Amino acid sequence: MLRLKLKEIASTKAISMSKLSRLSDVSYDTIQQIYHTPYKDVNLSTLEKLADALTVNVCDLFEKVKEVSEEEIQPKKKLK
Repeated sequence: MLRLKLKEIASTKAISMSKLSRLSDVSYDTIQQIYHTPYKDVNLSTLEKLADALTVNVCDLFEKVKEVSEEEIQPKKKLK
């Protein structure tokens, strides 16, 4: 399974979610969803925008993982 490393790459470059949203022209909500659910399906055009904003190749956004728990794929929503 592929996991998106968006959060890790952005943090090493000291780029916040809001700054990444502005740099990439990707909605803050989408970036937040990817941060919290790194196994989320994401459009290629969105990945290209994010990679360009982070000055990395699209393939650098991914890592191959062997085992993933169901909760990591679909985290439970917190009750208010």
